[in-house]
Amino acid sequence: MDDADATVDIDLRPAPDERSVPELLAFGVCNLDKPPGPSAHQVAAWTRDLADDALAAADADTHVDRAAHAGTLDPKVTGCLPLMLGDATRLAQAFDDADKEYVTVLELHRPAPADLEGTVAEFEGPLLQKPPRKSAVSRRLRTRTVHELDLLEREDRRALLRIECEAGTYVRKLCHDLGLALGTGANMGDLRRTATGTFDDTDLVTLHDYVDALAVWREDGHEGPIREVVQPAERTLRHLPRVTVAPSAAQQVATGAPVYAPGVLGIDPPAEGPDAGEMPAPGDGEDAPLVAGYVPSGTAVCLGRLVGAPDAERGVVVDLERVLV
Repeated sequence: MDDADATVDIDLRPAPDERSVPELLAFGVCNLDKPPGPSAHQVAAWTRDLADDALAAADADTHVDRAAHAGTLDPKVTGCLPLMLGDATRLAQAFDDADKEYVTVLELHRPAPADLEGTVAEFEGPLLQKPPRKSAVSRRLRTRTVHELDLLEREDRRALLRIECEAGTYVRKLCHDLGLALGTGANMGDLRRTATGTFDDTDLVTLHDYVDALAVWREDGHEGPIREVVQPAERTLRHLPRVTVAPSAAQQVATGAPVYAPGVLGIDPPAEGPDAGEMPAPGDGEDAPLVAGYVPSGTAVCLGRLVGAPDAERGVVVDLERVLV
């Protein structure tokens, strides 16, 4: 049989807009504006500890013992750093291939040539890059795609660039290579990330906002500020196709079972991102599209790979990657 004969009675999370503040903090995401100075890892640890301390002070039964960030930013770099709190760290995989957008200052070592804009435009498309010596990954040549590279402003030996690129692109190396192509030499000046996947700089939250919102909730019981700075974790999944499963199927998912055809209620294309509105086709193994599984209330219950037709009568439709229940 495709379906298990028995289900396990596991409490699913309430719908995203019905969660208490402790439930929100235990499965939430904060689109943080990382300040210069601390590392991304330090900022994630601070947000975790601040949330856990607030919950302890409020005598909540919930704890936040984990936090993760969506893409490392060096200490001096500022900008968009989505942070996943508590069980939302299970969603980190959803950011693996997320495109990034940056604004950086290109510091030229000599006066800019007349063809500056044309040379910059030539760096759009696939590029070969070798990670710098200080990076945490293997230093081997790899291809990364620069989707858009715009010259926004220029002043003397400085040029302001906007870069939309594939995850894993090294902007510092891009600036160095631009300097070689221009014949002037160049290095990266200030760098700010303005978007990570579907998170961008239109609704960034500062650390001060986050600290103040927790304090207002802890001391006065006002929930408005914290609900403005921390969103339900489902916010991170808007760029993925949405497979709606029956609550009984979600109970089986909670025990590690895949999603079988009889438990699928429907599928919707991504709401945001480069594939918005496009219905995915099933695939095989790691080549199958990543999808998010939900129950009808809007609560996310799993990440998985779409390996079968959603309208099939039998067989596996979604192979599990991560249980979110």
